[in-house]
Amino acid sequence: MRSGAKVAVIGGAFVLVAGGLGYGAYSMLGDILGVDGGTRSASESSKVKTGPPSAEEIAETSKGFFDAWSAGDAPAAALLTNNESGAEPVLASYGEDARIGKVKITPGPAVGTKVPYTVKATVAYEGKSKPLSYASELTVVRGLTTGKALVDWDPTVVHPQLTEGATLRTGEASTPAIEAVDHSGTVLTKEKYPSLGPILDNLREKYGASAGGSPGIETWIEPADEAQPDVSLLTLAKGRPGQVRTTLDAGAQAAAERAVKKFDESSVVAVKPSTGAIRAIANNRSDGFNAAMTGQLAPGSTMKIVTAAMIIQHGLGSMGAKVECPPTVSWKGVTFHNLDDFSIADATLREAFAQSCNSTFIKPVKPLGDRAGSALGQEARDYFGLGQDNWQTGVASFDGSIPESSGAETAASYIGQGKVLMSPLNMASVTATVKNGAFKQPYLVARELDNRPFATARPLPAGVAEQLRQMMRYTATSPTGTGTKSMAGVGGDKGAKTGSAEVDGQTSNSWFTGFSNDLAAAAVVQSGGHGGDAAGPVVAEVLRAGG
Repeated sequence: MRSGAKVAVIGGAFVLVAGGLGYGAYSMLGDILGVDGGTRSASESSKVKTGPPSAEEIAETSKGFFDAWSAGDAPAAALLTNNESGAEPVLASYGEDARIGKVKITPGPAVGTKVPYTVKATVAYEGKSKPLSYASELTVVRGLTTGKALVDWDPTVVHPQLTEGATLRTGEASTPAIEAVDHSGTVLTKEKYPSLGPILDNLREKYGASAGGSPGIETWIEPADEAQPDVSLLTLAKGRPGQVRTTLDAGAQAAAERAVKKFDESSVVAVKPSTGAIRAIANNRSDGFNAAMTGQLAPGSTMKIVTAAMIIQHGLGSMGAKVECPPTVSWKGVTFHNLDDFSIADATLREAFAQSCNSTFIKPVKPLGDRAGSALGQEARDYFGLGQDNWQTGVASFDGSIPESSGAETAASYIGQGKVLMSPLNMASVTATVKNGAFKQPYLVARELDNRPFATARPLPAGVAEQLRQMMRYTATSPTGTGTKSMAGVGGDKGAKTGSAEVDGQTSNSWFTGFSNDLAAAAVVQSGGHGGDAAGPVVAEVLRAGG
């Protein structure tokens, strides 16, 4: 869909000149601009309103904006926003580049300063036309300098999927559409699997030209960042799609879609440990971001899987060895707490792992001395394939980040906080590595499709891998395991690890990762609380579906 060179449109200040506006637009703007046919005194013009806009102002401003927008008068509509130069080119492109006309906007009742509305329009291009409809909302605010009620400008005012710097366009697509299928040939569509929308767009951008199809006529959003895929909104004339086979499993994907619907701001990924094939990707987020693959969040105690591997390999403990689990532990003058300051008497590393004792995973690492700040990252890179920025999954993804640390940040990193960043894909891969005994780079399309290299890592020592599996199994099945409740309905050989990560004093992000037979999954629910509260049920539902 991208046509190469972009056309830059620079919006200047709107100047009201004779003949510049028709009488209808002039009348519509009269009260707002103060050009009602008379003159104002100096005292009247110096009065600037303050405070939230009134219901009358909200109704008047939104109506004026809708009327100008639907009439195709971009300058007049932009003048009613608090960012005229930013709004005008976007509003102008609505008709000029996207060929959207016959616009009818129907507002709903205002909710405070927000006005929801529906748009019904027609897209027409070279004799072909099709209806376009969608819903969005705007907010009316008080102008900072003028005191006038104005539309708070954001590209989503024009379309809910429009981002800053992006452009709406209609024409012949530069890449043919694709028909994506799962590993057994089942067709995967955005309509049936909504979470796959960004993934399918990404696959089309990358493989559409080589998949054997032909382009059609479409309306799409062209992002400002050329590395991001175009977002198709409407097809006026179909081309011939080329087929792209993925590693997804329709059953696991359907389960993932159902699972994330239960929690706002949730994401999940499932991976086949023996091969690295990605079986499911799902998100339920208000921003449409593919956090499952590209999110960068502190993983909390799910990171203790890697920390435990580091502890065992450095001879600092073993699954059955006695460890300390006091309520708190200090590192470089900072005190770290267990949840509710719990403690475990006569604990083993397995029990501390199952109950997610923070102090256990900080205290034993002190003997590493100068290596303490780099040991976790080294373990993650060498054995789990993380943090090297070289995963080639077939679509955009994040490889995890475990930078070298110092001071108290080192202790925080051992329990999955500090500077450590992961996505659900990364944590699903960590669990898959434990289950398989060796890292297999996750992938969504076969490497043979474009001969891309896969990331590699050293196999975990057999004894280490087996201890980690036993610790995860215990966490998913023992009476004290934090994952037992979530995994109760999951069958087969199963294991788990819970996590929660505090962010800026808000409710903790809920993390959970687990395996069942040859399927591993990980989920995050932002502000979801403890790992078993929200992310656990999401992972369990996906694991029950198999794949």
